[in-house]
Amino acid sequence: MPADKTVAPRPASSPAPDSAAALAPAPWRWVVLLNAPHRLAFFSAAVVMTLSAAWWWVEIFSRLPAGPLAHAGLTLGAAVPATFVHALVMSLGFMPLFFCGFLFTAGPKWLQMPEVAASAIARPVAVMVLGWAGWLIGAHVGHLLAAAGLVLVVGGWARLTVRFIDLVRRSPARDRLHASVIAVACVVGVAVLASAAVGALAQHWAAVRLAALLGLWWFVVPVYVTVAHRMIPFFTASALPVLDAWRPNWLLWTLLAAVGLQGGWVLTDALAWQSPGLNGARVFSSGVFGLLVLALAVRWGLVQSLRIRLLAMLHLGFVWLGVALLLDAVAVACESISGVTLNLLPLHALTMGFLGSVLIAMVTRVSCGHGGRPLAADNLVWGLFWTLQGAVVLRLVGAIWAAQAPVILLAAASVWLIAVGGWAVRYGRWYGRPRLDGRPG
Repeated sequence: MPADKTVAPRPASSPAPDSAAALAPAPWRWVVLLNAPHRLAFFSAAVVMTLSAAWWWVEIFSRLPAGPLAHAGLTLGAAVPATFVHALVMSLGFMPLFFCGFLFTAGPKWLQMPEVAASAIARPVAVMVLGWAGWLIGAHVGHLLAAAGLVLVVGGWARLTVRFIDLVRRSPARDRLHASVIAVACVVGVAVLASAAVGALAQHWAAVRLAALLGLWWFVVPVYVTVAHRMIPFFTASALPVLDAWRPNWLLWTLLAAVGLQGGWVLTDALAWQSPGLNGARVFSSGVFGLLVLALAVRWGLVQSLRIRLLAMLHLGFVWLGVALLLDAVAVACESISGVTLNLLPLHALTMGFLGSVLIAMVTRVSCGHGGRPLAADNLVWGLFWTLQGAVVLRLVGAIWAAQAPVILLAAASVWLIAVGGWAVRYGRWYGRPRLDGRPG
């Protein structure tokens, strides 16, 4: 597959990429993170993402019955069940921090508002990072520390949400639809995080799990599909002018209805409202919406985008949403017919496949564009993207092949750690250095 041909515009005075690469890189400095909101928020999110991936790898490794820890009689303390720690931090941990970087970088442009200074969001971002550290440490030390960590996260995210709502409210822009939908989703995020904190304080772990799942379908995924609706057609039409930026508003509402309904199915499961009729309705809705998402991916230029790596990453990530919905239909049908439980199959197709892939693609694009670098996926990030796809496939195989699940799960966690850790190291180095083209920001 050929390399990207889409590049960021450069002023005439900027050095050519080859000559710029020949210059010695500026030293990495903490203060440079305050040059722009995306630098601070993306760096913080990458730290939380890598720490959570490393923690999960250690947790799985410690469970191996034939592992060195087991032979030595050592175990990790478990003040909070590891499954629920994992569910919450992987769904609501680093994702909102990445949202913060995007919303306070692209948001003011959408809303025709002045740029937001990184210093204006520094305190709540730092509080959230501290809170997630408390959640991971408290998982092994004590549930009160874990709950206190979540309280910090709630406070930080609530402050960022209020600031973004204020941007939307004061905006003179005529089109505020996407920003308004995202603002509502962010409010839902505050609510689900608060419910998780209460659940952790009361040691009601089922409530924590429910908060993680509802947070996915009513907060994180709505933000993703809203941004996808606005940006995927725009990016594609910009790089491939033969395609139109087709994104009618009814399409956005259809996507939101699809993901909102999935959250409704999560609630019916939690309340044990299950019947053959409801299961049949879920199989039908998940199957239909899954096929519609795949058809939309083709309509948005999936095939044409494969010639451009950065676009291909974005489009292939979106395909995972359709696959996740179809797998949900398969999982519900299998459980109804044979009693076989495959609910982890669609869950990880959604989180690792859709959320993880689109995250890497979108944040890479923003980091390149706002770092004065070509808008392209080089061999390193292209390899990391496909490494991530390997982690997704391994995790799905582990969900099916229960007999070998521990070994496959460790393999999936290892590959995931390599993918996200490698990506975080590469781009984390960028965020603490000035723009390559010498421009501010």
